[in-house]
Amino acid sequence: MTKQFTAVVYGLVMVLGLILITSIILALLLRFTSFNDPLLSWITLGIGLISLFIGGLVAGAKGKAKGWIIGGVTGLGFTLFTFLVQYLGYQQGFSLEQSIHHLAYISAAVLGGIVGVNTLGTTTE
Repeated sequence: MTKQFTAVVYGLVMVLGLILITSIILALLLRFTSFNDPLLSWITLGIGLISLFIGGLVAGAKGKAKGWIIGGVTGLGFTLFTFLVQYLGYQQGFSLEQSIHHLAYISAAVLGGIVGVNTLGTTTE
């Protein structure tokens, strides 16, 4: 149980770190270039999917078993964090579009967890 919890924490830290770094890069691009808005929404969706996949991958590799559950909990943790920030900070729930995006994020984390367990988590201690 502790091993899986630690794995989920590693995955969430990885996800939040990747999203923070890419957010800073995108903010700089928006400030200093003529980046357009329609392209930005697709880029942020792709960054989110890749970040959640990598977070699930790290969590699965650390957990070494039950990768789909560990990845799913990592994705759900990110979704819960995002929902709490949005709801408590801005008094808004998820829209239908955001709900679909977060289902895709959770799916990416699950897939990352499965891949992480089966490729990176097979070493014995």
